[in-house]
Amino acid sequence: MVHRIIEWSLKNRWIVLLLAAGLFVWGVISIKKNPIDAIPDLSENQVIVFTEWMGRSPQLIEDQITYPLVTNLQGIPKIKYVRGSSMFGMSFIYVIFEDNVDTYWARERVLERLSTITRSLPTGVSPQLGPDGTGVGHILWYTLDAPNTDLGEQRAIQDWYVKFALQNVPGVSEIASFGGFQKQYQIAIDPNKLLYYKLSVPEVIAAVRANNNESGGRKFEMSDIGYIIKTSGYLKSLEEIGNIPIKNQRGTPIRVSDVAAVQMTGETRLGIFDQDGKGERAGGIVVMRYGENAADVIEKVKAKMKEVSKGLPAGVKFDIVYDRGKLIQESVDSIKHTLIEEMIVVSLVVIIFLFHWRSALSIIIQIPITIAASFILLNAFGISSNIMSLTGIALAIGVIVDNGIVMSENAYKHLSERYEQWQNHTQKTTEQ
Repeated sequence: MVHRIIEWSLKNRWIVLLLAAGLFVWGVISIKKNPIDAIPDLSENQVIVFTEWMGRSPQLIEDQITYPLVTNLQGIPKIKYVRGSSMFGMSFIYVIFEDNVDTYWARERVLERLSTITRSLPTGVSPQLGPDGTGVGHILWYTLDAPNTDLGEQRAIQDWYVKFALQNVPGVSEIASFGGFQKQYQIAIDPNKLLYYKLSVPEVIAAVRANNNESGGRKFEMSDIGYIIKTSGYLKSLEEIGNIPIKNQRGTPIRVSDVAAVQMTGETRLGIFDQDGKGERAGGIVVMRYGENAADVIEKVKAKMKEVSKGLPAGVKFDIVYDRGKLIQESVDSIKHTLIEEMIVVSLVVIIFLFHWRSALSIIIQIPITIAASFILLNAFGISSNIMSLTGIALAIGVIVDNGIVMSENAYKHLSERYEQWQNHTQKTTEQ
């Protein structure tokens, strides 16, 4: 079979050259379409369900949230297993699907099941799906370099300006904020004063909720002009919160400020982010969407950062602390250097041992064609260009070179023997 293929190739060399050229062009197009990343995505096909119920112990979270969710999510089709994790105020459920299941199909199935489970959970608890990313989706970390801005303002800039702008970048699944203080209004209730006024904590909460709301009226027409009637009831300052009446006792209103201290402060933190030992900073993590090209997403995020920087306060700028794009570029440069070095070495080896430049040229041509064809297979199997795949291609170049040298040397040897036999036959014929 092999002899027939070789014979046919020799007789139809122009067809073989056209096929090789077409394969090379197809491979070049595949190289441009192949997603580039530094780290191979070996994570499982999973959907994360996150549930928050602040102030509750891990055991209560496990009994009333994690256990009901795990038991009800196990009946989803094409599922392998479900993992659950409970901690203070939070529950994480990891639904692991089979590898050949589409990620977004899996998310839809989980959402369908959650719509029926929510009714059995405690009041006010709402499970949420995690971002449609993977375990290696953290492609870029940044902080806000703001020396003259306090941590609360830095976190506000991150949450209310930078985050919303970067989330619009194609390929970005989530911008996860970290560091700083999340500003909030806090009502610190004095239990002794509650006891004195014969009030309870739910009464205080109900009063604040009832007075922090807006209600609509109706449309009022007068003199052919329509007026929209509505009430503005949202709280806007600490004084307004403190003046909220809770209850009327003997004609005297009991206000929030009578039983509690109202203050502006930051949410309780479980940790801090210190950069280079120079102090705390606020920032964000860019999470890439599943199946996207990491190199393209990073470039788009950086371009968006330049645009967003124009709207930042004076003296505030981005400081990128982790950039996978550099590792990606180094991986691509590595295979380029390997390719060039092996082409040079092969040329020298073949020319030195065979003294035949056409043999060296035939081997050198095989290398780029084979590499280009390998990217066709990478796209067909959904494999990105990463450290593992590019290293495999680099190692395979040595096998390609070895085969080319062996085949060239073998062909050169047989041609020499045939040429010597032909010379001897010609010499004998001449003598006769």
